[in-house]
Parts: sequence; structure tokens; C-alpha cells
Amino acid sequence: MSHRSIDPARLLGRIATLGEIGRDAEGRLVRLAASDSERLGRDQFVAWLEEAGLEVAVDHIGNIFGIWNGAGVDGEKPVMIGSHIDTVIDAGIYDGCYGVLAGLEVIETLKDEGFEPSRPIVVAAFTNEEGVRYAPDMMGSLVYSGGLDVAAALETVGTDGTVLGDELARIGYAGSHAPGFMTPHAYVELHIEQGPVLEREGVPVGAVEDLQGISWQKVTIDGDANHAGTTPISMRRDAGYAAARVITFLRDRAKASNTPTVATVGCIAFEPNAINVIPSRATFTVDLRDPEEDRLQKEENALAAFLELLSAEEGVGVSVERLARFEPVKFDQAIVRQIEAAARDRGLACKRMTSGAGHDAQMIARIAPAAMIFVPSHGGISHNPKEFTADTELVAGANILLDVVCRLATGELPR
Repeated sequence: MSHRSIDPARLLGRIATLGEIGRDAEGRLVRLAASDSERLGRDQFVAWLEEAGLEVAVDHIGNIFGIWNGAGVDGEKPVMIGSHIDTVIDAGIYDGCYGVLAGLEVIETLKDEGFEPSRPIVVAAFTNEEGVRYAPDMMGSLVYSGGLDVAAALETVGTDGTVLGDELARIGYAGSHAPGFMTPHAYVELHIEQGPVLEREGVPVGAVEDLQGISWQKVTIDGDANHAGTTPISMRRDAGYAAARVITFLRDRAKASNTPTVATVGCIAFEPNAINVIPSRATFTVDLRDPEEDRLQKEENALAAFLELLSAEEGVGVSVERLARFEPVKFDQAIVRQIEAAARDRGLACKRMTSGAGHDAQMIARIAPAAMIFVPSHGGISHNPKEFTADTELVAGANILLDVVCRLATGELPR
């Protein structure tokens, strides 16, 4: 049985090319949202879209769309595919970029072979998915789906003091289209897993059926600075020790649970941050995730109760700021089944999965049926230059995307 196939050399070559755009003086890949280095990546992506003969559209929040309007598709909602091209600091070359470039490759393959879709097919590169420079993450897709006002998003101040709207204008990507100007018929995002499950189980394709809820909080604990040598332990209001108790509470609770709940303290800072001074203030983040909303709320409540107890026992002040909160997402079961069918038809094993990371697909799922395709990540490593997926696995994932897009665009799986 023969199938259409994407052009492996074209896809892999573009992944390598984009992976070299945005290297800093130390050789690290750093394409933060709306930065000069990301502008270079955007420019290259737009050049590829234009070479492919696609209509290029950019909206107010800087999301980029390459639109293929085939014959007789006027007025039809598009099949949308894509991801993002911004990165973390010292990134790998696959996260986000693979889904965008595979989406473009799918469209080019279909165009090259004279395929006639019954609705438009659109590849999207969403702004600020990583959230490193501007918060929240997944901002472009959140704005696009109506979850965040575009004016408020454009006024966001970054970690470097810049304003997102000003930076988008400066780099030439403050677009003219209103976010949400196209409502997708369906959205499919191809992505590396960023976790170890597929590789560990020897499965080449993941059909992502749901995505964990995410709760981000910033906790500030206030105590008293005092001399590290002369202040008895019993007389201390030690913000650093109190923070350590929170960290161990979260880890011990997660380890003792038989649920997939995870908890992480990823950022922490002490004041005055001196070796011989008891910390007067500890500020840290808490990242809680679970695929079930009731369990996520239970973990949030348990943390709140522990912080209240900690304040009383240690004599410290505690304040909490909500940074982000996204409910778990259930992806469209019909699309998940299509992903499974496409894998099966190509003789590939497929596993239904939960995504532990946030993705643009969870935002677009607010306005359209959506699902995701995963391919393995070597060692489960991501957000790291060691991030790696084998070429054969990248090509296999892109071909699964090709088949699913064909089915969504026509109702028929290509042969």
C-alpha cells in the first residue's frame, strides 16, 4: 500500500537552518519572543511561506499564518496546523519549530502533488509560546482564541523592561489582522514529546488525548534578617528555612500520591542573599500540574493550608500571587482516532497520551476541535541543546500529520 510522503530532505534541512538562526556569542540558541534574533527566524519562515506560494497574514499579536486557499474553498473554515518558533534560553532545535516546519512541509507536499482540499489549509506560528520574555506563556494562541485581550497583551512588560507591542512594531510584526480572524475547522499540532514515555516504551507515535492543567503561583515569605552566628535557632524567623519546608512538603506529597500530580519549585531568591545573614525574605515559584481539575484544585488547597500552618509555626509572613492558571484540556476524540488510524495505516504503533507540557493546542481547543501528535524525545530531554529526535521519527510524525490533514480537509485518507 503506497502513501504520499513529505520531502524528508526539505523538512530536515529547514529544521537545521532555523536551528542556526538566533545563536548568541556563546553559540547558544536564544530566540526570545519579539527579539532581534526571533525577527530573523520570523523573516526566514515568511520567506519560506512566500516561496511556497502561500498568502502570508500577521495579526495584531504577531501570530504568522501561511494560508493555502485551494480551488472552491471560499467561505470554508480552514484546517490549521502549526506551533511556535520562539525558544527558551539555550534551547534545542525541535521544540515548536518542528511542528511549524512540518506544517509547511505538509502544505507544500500537497500542493506539489496537485491535491485538491475542500477547505483552506493554514500553517501557524504563534507568538510567545515559551513565555520567557513576556508572561503568560502561550500568549499568541491565548489571544487568538479570545482568552486574553489583545490590548492588554500588547502592554505586557517583559523581563528586560520592554513592552511587547513596541517590540513587535520595532521588528516589523505588528500585523494588521484582528486575532481570531480565521476560526479553524480543526487544529492539529505536531510536537516532540518533551518527555521519556514514547522512547521508553519503544512507540514511535503518540496520540495526545488530553493536557494537564497548570497552576503557577509566586510565594513570598517574610521573616527577619539577623546574624547567622549569634542568633539561636529557636529565636529565628528564617524565611529561607520556611521556603525549604514548602519545597519538601510539595515533593513529599507528590511522591506519596498514586496520581500523576507533579509539583516544582523552579525559581527561588533570598534577601539579602548573604552567606552570614539569615534570610529576611524568600521568593519562589510553585508549578502544580495534573490532568484532572478536581485533583489540581485539591493540590492548590493543600498548599494554601500548609502555608497557613507554616506562617503560624515559623512566625513568618506569607503572601501568594497567582501567575497563571489553565484548566486541563480534553482534546477532540474524533481527531485522536484519526491520528491512531493514520499511524495504524502506516504500520506504526501509537499510544494515547497526556501532555505534561502546555502547548498552543490547548488554547486553540477553546474555539475549535483540536489534538496533538507526539514523536519521541531522546532521553526525554527538552529546553536543552541536547534535545534530539531521530530523523526517521521526525519524518514519520510529519507523514502522520500529512494523512490527518488530508482526512480533515477532504474526509479521505490519501493513498
